[in-house]
Amino acid sequence: MTETTKISIFKGMGIRKIIHNNEWWFVVEDAVLALIDSSDPKQYVNRMKQRDQELAKGWVQIEHPLLIDTAGGKQKMRCANTEGIFRIIQSIPSPKAEPFKKWLAKVGYERIQEIEDPELATKRTRALYKAKGYSDAWIEKRMRGIQVREQLTGEWKNREVGGEREYAILTAEISKATFGMTPSQYKQSLR
Repeated sequence: MTETTKISIFKGMGIRKIIHNNEWWFVVEDAVLALIDSSDPKQYVNRMKQRDQELAKGWVQIEHPLLIDTAGGKQKMRCANTEGIFRIIQSIPSPKAEPFKKWLAKVGYERIQEIEDPELATKRTRALYKAKGYSDAWIEKRMRGIQVREQLTGEWKNREVGGEREYAILTAEISKATFGMTPSQYKQSLR
């Protein structure tokens, strides 16, 4: 997949992000700078790794240098995927980070609730689609599409048929039949 750089706004600060290996990766310095009262995020990250030994041990799994658009052209910058950024944010002892930490705790709690009662996940999914402005008819089609895909992929697993590529083809076909476009066409229409 081609890598594209986008800007994500958090509390008025630009946090650069890029799609890499089909997931978002965020510039570590941008995320840290948005949550601290220092103007030197590199030094802050180094001190943070000294304070949090567990973070330091796993740092090589969290960070990956990627080419990011900057004012001076493309440059390699330290980036982390969503899970990595969340782990880094957990280590920031700053009042600016507290709202985000509370949000993470809330999301974690909701996820545990969904594990205990899977119907809550379905209700939350519907509510999210509604909040994004989708019509009730669209939401029903989407939920049915998810259910049909789960049934089909479950049957494929039972019969030991298919792999990741086949599941992607199945998803594209269900989406095309339901909404008139594949997921990749939908993503292209958003750009």
